[in-house]
Amino acid sequence: MCRSIKTLREPYVPTVTPADIEAAALQYVRKVSGFRAPAAHNAAAFEAAVSAVTAATATLLDQLQVRGVRPTAAP
Repeated sequence: MCRSIKTLREPYVPTVTPADIEAAALQYVRKVSGFRAPAAHNAAAFEAAVSAVTAATATLLDQLQVRGVRPTAAP
């Protein structure tokens, strides 16, 4: 896939920010679409895809259970 997308789960990284998740989503959509920046007529579809991948990635990271890592309690 895209080698520049870094692993975003523990124990590889201690914390993941929303910006990290969105950057990974953007890299994924760029790779799949073949566009670094889409033309105006494709911009809405491109942005919708980035939003969908961002949301799916956040859900995945929230639901993953990593062995040897205790879940942190919400404040």
